[in-house]
This record gives sequence, structure tokens and C-alpha cells, in this order.
Amino acid sequence: MSTNNVRLGIVGVGGMGTAHTHYLVDMPGVELVAVCDIDKERADSAAERCKCAAYYDHLDMFAKANLDAVMIATPHYDHTTVSVNAFKHGLHVLSEKPLAVHVNDAQKSIDAYEATKAKNPNIVFAIMFQLRTEGIYRKVKELIDDGELGRLTRMTWINTAWFRSQAYYDSGGWRASWAGEGGGILTNQCPHNLDLYQWLFGSPAKITGRASLGKYHNIEVEDEVSAIFEHENGMVGHFIVTTAECPGTNRMEIIGENGKLVVENGKLVFYRNRQSMLKFCNETKTSFDIVENWYTEIPVPNVKDGHAVVTQRFINAIRNETPNDLFAHGTEGIKSVTLANGIMLSSFQGKTIDVPIDADTFEVKLKELIATSTYIKPGEEKKEIQDFKASWK
Repeated sequence: MSTNNVRLGIVGVGGMGTAHTHYLVDMPGVELVAVCDIDKERADSAAERCKCAAYYDHLDMFAKANLDAVMIATPHYDHTTVSVNAFKHGLHVLSEKPLAVHVNDAQKSIDAYEATKAKNPNIVFAIMFQLRTEGIYRKVKELIDDGELGRLTRMTWINTAWFRSQAYYDSGGWRASWAGEGGGILTNQCPHNLDLYQWLFGSPAKITGRASLGKYHNIEVEDEVSAIFEHENGMVGHFIVTTAECPGTNRMEIIGENGKLVVENGKLVFYRNRQSMLKFCNETKTSFDIVENWYTEIPVPNVKDGHAVVTQRFINAIRNETPNDLFAHGTEGIKSVTLANGIMLSSFQGKTIDVPIDADTFEVKLKELIATSTYIKPGEEKKEIQDFKASWK
């Protein structure tokens, strides 16, 4: 279908879905033909603005809108249901993060994709991990993959620049509850960071997590997390996040035998060792000397709107222009879900756990939390936030 526009529908036009509509109306190769939301007023408003059809049930839209592809921007639990049904209808799928709330649901989406792919090898499945488009992280991956750092020993990511007020959590009935969202910062804000972690370093062999539930907000899910990832090659990762720190910090340090990479404040700095620190450690005859290193700022390209870039690659793949050039294939989404679930499972059990995690045990725990929840949001429920641009600064 390289000469025809892709006929796209969006399921979920709250804050994130609405943000996607703004660039889709002018994107080459795609025609936004339908939007869907269980909130009739919201769906009608989006349809009028985008000059397309409105639906209030995704199955109704799949049956009647003559779609080629669907973008999923619903609350998290619905990602599984909508993606599975989309694949059953033979539709290409671009899902917002996370792929699912827990590993077993993520596997259901992957199984549905594989079943459809057996009938149509050209089916496209992508996930919205737009941080992979950012030049600074792409350059980090390039340096690691090219061996510039040599053997990796440590990665520490302090990412506390996710400040969210109580008003944010009160903005939607589904937010910050086990039944509505399935988790807190790990499920909502940090799927991007967890995806980047495994994209850069692979999956760890062991996870130790400590999560605080509603420590700073009137919520029942986690708003502060610290985790340790242990890799088979000996590398150790530290992951520190919260939605309650202001001013926050976003600093990534990557240590290898050949030096240190630091990502902070939009800069990528490489402290390059003159020789391997591991070799120096074992061979030097001195007690207190250190390896000479050189400070280098590495230039990185700027990407203005990663969401649009990810979506354009998805559309191009469907049109057979770049079929193998997705920024993140949908099946990769289970990896960040595994890390998030693993951190929480470790915290619940108070011990280090192995990867792959026990997905059944985590699902049982999650269902228990949902069943025993007594969390009620105060006051009248507010409408969902409509402008998400402030959260991307």
C-alpha cells in the first residue's frame, strides 16, 4: 500500500490521544478517519476538531470504520483488550506505553500479534517509546555498541524530574489506583526509562527493589522507588525515581573500563580513560595514582517531537517504505513491563528475585491489591488532563 494513505483510528482521546491528533492531521501518508472514546462528549469533540468519525466502543469502530491501523491511547489495562481485538481484526497496531500492566497481559498482546502475523506476515506492531528517538540516547547506545567504554561495570540513573502534584493524580478517575492504573511511577512515567535501560544494557539477571506506596501523595500506588539490577556480566545498575522531588534530577552515569559517560542537562560528556582502568588496577605498582582521563563533550542531534517520529516510522512501515525500521517493535514492550513488575514483586516479597520473574505470582498479588483496595478519590472527579506538553519539558 505504498501509494495509498494509511487509514488510522485512535482509541482513547484523553490527554495523550489528543496530543497525537495534533500532529496526525498534517502527517504525510496517513489519514485520521476515526476516533473512539467511552466518553461520548470527548469523542465527539475530537472528531469535530479532526473532521473524522466518532465512535464510543472500539469494537464498533473496528467493524465499521474501514481501518488499516489503530493507535491505542487508553488507560493501561485496556491496552491488552484493545490490541488483542485489533489484531483479530487484522489491524496494524501502535500502542502507547506500557504494553500492559503486567507480564501475562503483555504476553496476550504478543500472542495475538503472532497469530495474526502467521496469516499476514506484513502486519506491523509498534510501541510508543519515543525516548529512543532522542539524539542523546541514540549516541549513548552507539558508543556502548561500538565498544568505546569497553567492559561495563556500573550504570546509575537518578531520574527524579518526574514531579507530579496531587492535582495531577486527582485529574482522572483511573489514575494512581491498583484497579484503574495498576501502579504508579513505574507504570505511568517510567516505562520509557525502563525501556531505555534494557535497550542500552539488556535485561538483568536479578532485581532488588524497594517501593514506597503513597509516601508523598494521597494515592495507593508507588511514588518513590529505588532498584538494583544485577547483570550476568557483573555490571550493576541503580535506578532511583520519584514523583515528589522538586527540583528533580535526571542524571545517567555509565561506567566502563575505558571511562565514564554522563548524561545530564541536555549534555553528553565522555571522561575517556587513557587506558583500561581494570588493566591499570591490576598492573600498577603505585597505591594512589589514578588513570589519566580526558573530558569531552559529545555533540548530539536534536529531535523536536519524538512521538511524531515514532508514528511516522509506523506509518512508513505499513506503507512498505521502511518495513524493518521501527524505533521499537511492539514485542519489545514486555521487557520494560518485566522490569517494572520485577521491582514491585521484589519490594512486596522483601527479597532479590530472578529474571525472568514469576509472572503468575505478580498477577495474583496485583489482583489481591485490587480486591482489597479501599482507596477513594476525594471530592468530585475531574476531567482528564488535556494538554500533556508540559510533562515532556
